[in-house]
Amino acid sequence: MISANNISVQFGGRSLFERVNVAFTPGNCYGIIGANGAGKSTFLKVLSGDLEPSKGEIHITPGERLSVLKQDHFAYDEYEVVRTVLMGNPRLIEIMEEKDALYSKEDFSEEDGIKAGELEAEFADMDGWNAESDAEFMLNKLGVPDEYHYMKMAELPSDLKVKVLLAQALYGNPDILLLDEPTNHLDLTAISWLENFLLDFENTVIVVSHDRHFLNKVCTHICDVDYGKITLYTGNYDFWYEYTQMRQRQARDQNKKNEQKIKELQDFINRFSANAAKSKQATSRKKQLDALEMIEMPVSSRRFPYVDFKPDRECGNDLLRVDHLTKTIGDRKVLDDISFVIHPREKVAFVGSDVVAKTTLFKIIMGELEPDEGSYKWGVTTSQSYFPSDNSKYFDGVNLSLVDWLRQYSKEQLEADIRSWLGRMLFSGDEALKMANVLSGGERVRCMLCKMMLSGANVLIFDEPTNHLDLESIAALNNGLIRYPETVLFTSHDHQFVETVADRIIEISGDKFIDRKGSYDEFLSTFDEEQLKRY
Repeated sequence: MISANNISVQFGGRSLFERVNVAFTPGNCYGIIGANGAGKSTFLKVLSGDLEPSKGEIHITPGERLSVLKQDHFAYDEYEVVRTVLMGNPRLIEIMEEKDALYSKEDFSEEDGIKAGELEAEFADMDGWNAESDAEFMLNKLGVPDEYHYMKMAELPSDLKVKVLLAQALYGNPDILLLDEPTNHLDLTAISWLENFLLDFENTVIVVSHDRHFLNKVCTHICDVDYGKITLYTGNYDFWYEYTQMRQRQARDQNKKNEQKIKELQDFINRFSANAAKSKQATSRKKQLDALEMIEMPVSSRRFPYVDFKPDRECGNDLLRVDHLTKTIGDRKVLDDISFVIHPREKVAFVGSDVVAKTTLFKIIMGELEPDEGSYKWGVTTSQSYFPSDNSKYFDGVNLSLVDWLRQYSKEQLEADIRSWLGRMLFSGDEALKMANVLSGGERVRCMLCKMMLSGANVLIFDEPTNHLDLESIAALNNGLIRYPETVLFTSHDHQFVETVADRIIEISGDKFIDRKGSYDEFLSTFDEEQLKRY
């Protein structure tokens, strides 16, 4: 068990949370939620011991092993991939190194033999002989192919490094597992495997995630970081949301009743306080008035942007035709003879474990890459707006305030109009004067969404738009795309986002191409149990 006892954290005079007391017990999965900047990742760092709290202490049951999803993608560059995974269990690595050192000795003594026997027994108890195969199995399930398993970490692309570090955190059955955004950069197949892994995991899990479907699937409890405190709720994300919304409605309704009652009592007191015949009644009303209290409604740190895409014109009957597209990157063929037709007002999710294939396809149809073979053609009435998975070229080295940055993409040039659009995306007051090159990941995404809203396009293309967004922003974008009346092409690792937006699913992965009308859950329902393990 791990518990936080009277924990307070302050930065530069600002208090993130105060006097937090919460115990995390085995067999449960705790989802930590809250607005960006509320202190979710900070709380995980306090639990892991990477950050000292301003007050209070963390207690871990003696002898229990704590495992943390590492965020430094370069920390293991000198190690092979499988070795990096095994390092998730430090004692196993220690035994392996001690054994190697003993067996390499030229003067191997009887004492060394006894020690080696003890190590071999402990190694066997930890199922050490299957360690490498277990690590390889986990890597494959998370989407790291065999050919990478014995490469150095430094040779891996960043999206695969993330998966290796997740495998490291999960490896070796830790007693307490701390995961900060484990679904980031995972495809839907890997997320599904992770969900099932955590459902079967018998120890303690504490996870920060912005993926609503993931939180609903795996969490038994929700820890809400808001109002300067951390409140524990039993149930998954949907239960937390419905419960807190109900409590807020009840508080607002009660306050309205109290306001009306206070007015009635005050009117009676004012009218009859000087009347001797009514003085007792006025005194009684005064006591009732003093007893009435308004329910305090603290200001939440949660803020919802307003996302609404409006096309300038409808598109015609011809939208997009893709014919026999083929593309090789390096020595790998990422697109192999891909053909499909997109029809007006379809909302198409592109899924599959090959992130590069989907991004490459989007770059080709947006004119950023040339195919090796094949062609594509947009209808003459279409206009496209594109959200790339990597938006750095729009911000890095751009020495402009947000007002001037957005003005580049707007027909409206007056500062008041530009500020109004930025305000929709939560950049109000002085925040609208921030420099574009210093924005956080989530702020950059909100700026890109604002740029797309201004475009008036009748085809929207999104490559992983939910990365870096908090739950509130994801919900706002989700609802905005549901309302959007024209065509959407998108990729996302957020199950609920795909399920609620898409009416057609195209899977591109390796030599596989599947194209089906219907929702994502309907798409999955067409596979048998063995095939579903891929998703």
